[in-house]
Amino acid sequence: MHVSRRRLLYGSAGIAATTLAGCGLGEGSEELTGFTGIAMPTTTSDRWVSEGAELEDRLKGFGYKTILAYGEDDVEQQTEQIQSMVDEGVEFLIVGAIDNTSLGPVLANAKNAGITVIAYDRLILETPDVDYYASFDNYEVGVLQARHIIDRLGLEERSGPFNVELFSGALDDNNSQYFFMGGLDTLESYLYSGAVAVPSGQTEQVPTATARWDREVARERMAELLDEHYGERRLHAVLSPYDGISRGVVEALADAGYEPGSDDFPVVTGQDAEPLSLKAIQEGTGQSETVFKDTRQLAEVAANMVKSIVDGGTPDVNDLGSYDNGFKFVPAYLLPPIDVTVENYVEEVVDSGYVSQGTIDDAPEDD
Repeated sequence: MHVSRRRLLYGSAGIAATTLAGCGLGEGSEELTGFTGIAMPTTTSDRWVSEGAELEDRLKGFGYKTILAYGEDDVEQQTEQIQSMVDEGVEFLIVGAIDNTSLGPVLANAKNAGITVIAYDRLILETPDVDYYASFDNYEVGVLQARHIIDRLGLEERSGPFNVELFSGALDDNNSQYFFMGGLDTLESYLYSGAVAVPSGQTEQVPTATARWDREVARERMAELLDEHYGERRLHAVLSPYDGISRGVVEALADAGYEPGSDDFPVVTGQDAEPLSLKAIQEGTGQSETVFKDTRQLAEVAANMVKSIVDGGTPDVNDLGSYDNGFKFVPAYLLPPIDVTVENYVEEVVDSGYVSQGTIDDAPEDD
């Protein structure tokens, strides 16, 4: 079942980096100016703030006019922002969707106006009006997180059983299912052998979901799991898809008596290389892993998609068969994620210039 799930995700196109023809959207491109609307989901996550700025900088560097707006996790507000961009006459839309199924009508308006739509990191579903998708290999994110748990618990050498709980992201974010499937598929053989147990029994995406990727929602769910299933048991690991969720999980564990930094503190994964989580990884005080997605590269991919069309060509994509949005397989360019731990965070995140060591050291606590 899970093998076919992987095949369904990646299809026959695979993820090899090759240059493939786009959708022929370059016709008449000599008249395009590159005017681009950038609709980002929220300012509550560091990554979206930096990515919005990076996209603007790159597009303005090409000489293009831009409009940048943040929806602040309000679907109606993001829809209104996108419609305003359409009304302003943008030629391109780069959209990091809040809700992946709610933008069909406004994107139909965009398409009627001749606008090229690029789904940014989050695939937009249930509409034919998405032209391209720029993201990371999201299935591989879950694989990396699960492999960290396997390695830290020594599952290749030890029979267990080890108690693990699973968290997934927002159900209205299409990426959540890929993260979750990658992790669950990687842990599958250990679940079957009994080396890994999930005492809550919650091994499907819906019960493990975290609305809006919210730290407090994750903290409350982790506290409930500990109260209901861990009276005499010890939790050994938590598969968490995102740093904010991870920090909520760590807070609940600490409240329940687990001591961050101790040898028997549960393994907690994460994603996005946020400074506060990197600080915890550096100090060994809770979360021990994050998946780094160099969003500067993602912004470069999306901006270059715009430039390719303005220049009369078609964007480079490397995947045609993985991302079915309900109407079609959306041509995609996928970047590789990087597993980050205390052993390599300096090399991968600091030395690359993504975030400074000072920013990590001075990262403020969550509100």
